[in-house]
Amino acid sequence: MPRLMTTRFDRLIAALARTELSERACNQYSRTTGDLRGNTVRRRNLRLYLGEMAAIGPRVLLIGEAVSHRGGRLTGIAFVSETVMLRGVDIASPPHHILGAPAGYRKATSGEQLSTEASATMVWGTIRHLDPLPLLWNAFPFHPFHPASPLSNRVPSSSELEIGSRFIHTILGFFPIEHVVAIGNQAASSLTRLGIEHEKVRHPSMGGKKTFIDGMARLSHSSQP
Repeated sequence: MPRLMTTRFDRLIAALARTELSERACNQYSRTTGDLRGNTVRRRNLRLYLGEMAAIGPRVLLIGEAVSHRGGRLTGIAFVSETVMLRGVDIASPPHHILGAPAGYRKATSGEQLSTEASATMVWGTIRHLDPLPLLWNAFPFHPFHPASPLSNRVPSSSELEIGSRFIHTILGFFPIEHVVAIGNQAASSLTRLGIEHEKVRHPSMGGKKTFIDGMARLSHSSQP
């Protein structure tokens, strides 16, 4: 990977780590609050993922609403549970495999049990067949939770989506993105406010799996030359 790209990834991750949030959200990259040892691992996991995606050259950016407590909150990567991250995924794009412990990804939490996350499993089960592999991100790249319930998920507020907006612009500058796709209504609202042209697919949770798969198949077909 070119040194310039590596440096830009480092700057992005440093900016994520510095971001201050309310008491109702967790910065899983922070150098000063929370699980500092685990946050170090999560920053490294994200850097590895961005590097792997840079080699693939994604043309589609999939934007979710926010990090979930069983996915990116633990791993540092959007729509990636510990199970998906450490086992890795066979994909259509060269080099035909991404993530996985042999690539250097590490578990940031204690214990042997690996987290699973339904949305992560459904999203990867769909996008792994697309070539080139889409890039995954969130409109709010941190974990919002309900008061006094840090293991819950909540919809990000408008102010939180505003925090996330600058990171979306940064990500768009890193990769040869041609199409932006919002996964769910909150992601679509954020992209609309930013003036970023996009399409929307149903979030796969809460019974939306088939609609999500159908929407991704339609978008994949329409993007073919």
